Amino acid sequence: MTARLVVLASGSGTLLQALLEAARDRSFGASVVAVGSDRPGVEGLARAERAGVPTFVHSVKEFATREEWDAALTERVAAYEPDLVVSAGFLKLVGKSFLARFGGRYVNSHNSLLPAFPGMHGPRDALAYGVRVTGATLFVVDEGVDAGPIIAQVAVPVEDDDTVESLTERIKVAERRQLVSVVGRMVREGFTVEGRKVTIP
Repeated sequence: MTARLVVLASGSGTLLQALLEAARDRSFGASVVAVGSDRPGVEGLARAERAGVPTFVHSVKEFATREEWDAALTERVAAYEPDLVVSAGFLKLVGKSFLARFGGRYVNSHNSLLPAFPGMHGPRDALAYGVRVTGATLFVVDEGVDAGPIIAQVAVPVEDDDTVESLTERIKVAERRQLVSVVGRMVREGFTVEGRKVTIP
């Protein structure tokens, strides 16, 4: 049985594209059934439309409160009956409604080796701190900011001549490979979340 993925993205959608391409192979074990965004007109939505995948937009500013936005996002995602929800560059924190419905099934990819350098500027912060190794982390989303149980990590060396842009691009390459590999294993083999520990058999 093919697992159902809903992917949330706010920008260019390169992580989404990696999942769309992987899902073309039946052996991947999952299909992207919908793509949502908090921003209209982004390339991530265009990528989904070109692939024939349904899209939707829920902008925070369209709702009176953040809680109303969260509830509406929850219901829209739930309508697609996902087995797993993937944040692929989705730049909004979900709230209690979303986590109550999808807790343990909502995963996010972040461009640092958490718990180091959470937040919006992982590569920039890693360079500024002077670390020699950074990377990408796939984790289960909880109430914190980039604080949930870690599923997988991949290391990316920092080069002496790196800029924020060059480091970001190298992390993205590793991040895309990790996302496809690990999400594929999660849907094919199953996984458990117990406290801070995520296990894929």
